[in-house]
Amino acid sequence: MAGDGVYERYKDALKRGHVAALRGRLDDALDAYAEASRIAPERATPHTAAGTALFRRRRPADALAYYQAAARLAPRDEAAQLGQAQALVALDRKADAADAYDSLAELRASSGKLADAVDAARRALELAEGRERRRTLERLIGRLRATRADEPALKALDRALRVLEGPRVTTPRPPAIDADVLAATIAAADIAADREERAGDDAAVAAAGDEDVMAVDPDLEAALAVPDDEPEIEPVAGAPVVPVLPAALDRDLPPGMDLAQLARLAEAAVDAGDTAVAVDRLLDLAAANRLYGTRDAAIDACYQGLSLAPDDVGLHLALVQLYDEHGWGALASEKLGLLDRLVALDEDPDGQARIEAARAARS
Repeated sequence: MAGDGVYERYKDALKRGHVAALRGRLDDALDAYAEASRIAPERATPHTAAGTALFRRRRPADALAYYQAAARLAPRDEAAQLGQAQALVALDRKADAADAYDSLAELRASSGKLADAVDAARRALELAEGRERRRTLERLIGRLRATRADEPALKALDRALRVLEGPRVTTPRPPAIDADVLAATIAAADIAADREERAGDDAAVAAAGDEDVMAVDPDLEAALAVPDDEPEIEPVAGAPVVPVLPAALDRDLPPGMDLAQLARLAEAAVDAGDTAVAVDRLLDLAAANRLYGTRDAAIDACYQGLSLAPDDVGLHLALVQLYDEHGWGALASEKLGLLDRLVALDEDPDGQARIEAARAARS
């Protein structure tokens, strides 16, 4: 990509796509990603981002086409390889999905991501039993055991060993649901700024409750369970320390203010056109509604703020906190992933630190 001006136009288009995806505007997101792709046709990221936006809207066939385009441009792009595998699972193309997870496992292993490689090899074996796949998983487990395993690595080992040590599959059965696929499916039910539309999406998610999801594959709960007797992990010397920062809605509210007064302050700031003050007041209003137990009103305050400042990290992290407290953990994880992309484009180290602190607080 030649010239700083071209790169800035590319970043701006990509960022607009991410913001539109965060707010559930699929057509706007696809238009922005297409613009980014026209500006920088050699880059895979716009295709991967478009695939992810489509996949979250339960359009796996369309998503697969974008992921495949991204993989052609960047064969070692992990996001493109993972997207292909997930889309193939959703399309019930089990053999192709297993092959895609084989490739992903090889890619992750060559990058030193052994725990992730073990997870990918495990998924391949779950989807399509095979002697060579079993041997590959055993080899990767051996390599991972030889390292000083942290908590995610121990969980990956536990999941893989349960597959290896369990009974071999001898009759056809539906593939186990990938945790990422489950997260993306749940995430597709939210994000709309309009409260009525959001309530309709929430009702759809509620209708497909945990029992219904587990009924698709009875092994899902076991595959995602965390054992109670996991050993304590000693901190690794030299490991980066994630700063402990206050949660987005853990705020010092103006003294002596009730909800009506806080709402009037926010409205006045919005009417005055002072975006920074309006966002701050709306965060106060969201925090107060959270304390009063009116989460829907808190979420609405955050969405009103996003209509003024769609890339404000604090507002998005406030929604992550509210989603988690509402029991929408998968949606919160999806939002954090999209936020990672936004702050990377903005080259915002403070925003990245806040995201990492929020992520650490959830673990």
